[in-house]
Amino acid sequence: MSSDEKKIKEIKELSKKIRLNIIKMALEAGSSSAHIGGAFSLADVVASLYHSFINFSKNPQDKNRDRFILSKGHACLVYYSILKEIGYLNEEDLKSFEKTGSILLGHPIKNLQKGIEFSTGSLGMGLSIANGIALSFKKKKVNNRIYVVMGDGELNEGSVWEAIMSAAHFELDNLTIIIDKNGYQQTGTNDEIVRMFDLEKKFNSFNLHTETIDGHSIKEIYETLQKFKDIKKPCVLIANTIKGKGFSQFEHDNAWHHKVLTKKTYDEALIEINNQ
Repeated sequence: MSSDEKKIKEIKELSKKIRLNIIKMALEAGSSSAHIGGAFSLADVVASLYHSFINFSKNPQDKNRDRFILSKGHACLVYYSILKEIGYLNEEDLKSFEKTGSILLGHPIKNLQKGIEFSTGSLGMGLSIANGIALSFKKKKVNNRIYVVMGDGELNEGSVWEAIMSAAHFELDNLTIIIDKNGYQQTGTNDEIVRMFDLEKKFNSFNLHTETIDGHSIKEIYETLQKFKDIKKPCVLIANTIKGKGFSQFEHDNAWHHKVLTKKTYDEALIEINNQ
């Protein structure tokens, strides 16, 4: 087995752990319910990022650390899950999700000691934050990278396109934008609400380097992010994903955008995910 094949196998296992963490937290949330569908669609991307690309540090003052911004903050379960797997959070933290006094709320709240870099959730804001950080890194002549994850429904926000223009203008080649293109937003499909048409063509017209991949192919995610390191432009990875990917009852069902998880459904999901 080559080193790349070994990495891909490890990332697949990490994706499975992330999805298991997500359903555990969703069950603990009870009647508060949880955003499950959009967290599941991101599991493979986030596992790949933290396994092989993000230079993270347990020291929140480490100036050499990369930055991760989950602009679609409602998918926070995937964020909390990976933070548990890399040692920032523990089981008790996950069990506290959405409980009174918890540090883990329905959208990420900045907590550097726990690995949460930024408060997010007001859609359309994450990319502007990322631009500012990327520009400051370039001015300071440091090599840190910034990864920002956005939802495709989030692209309805006009502020996103202002930020895209700025990223191109300032030649932020230390910035990688990842679009979780699962085709849905809170109240329906993107095609029903505001059609996106050809996203790759749109981003390229702004002078960004854009590639579209299968967002559940670890091999494609890994190889594309590796390629982006050598491209002297802001890069956009359009990840074609399936909302709820990983458990057949969740997949393509927008009811699981935000829903209460019952013990029965949890048990069924546990069996199916563990058998993958």
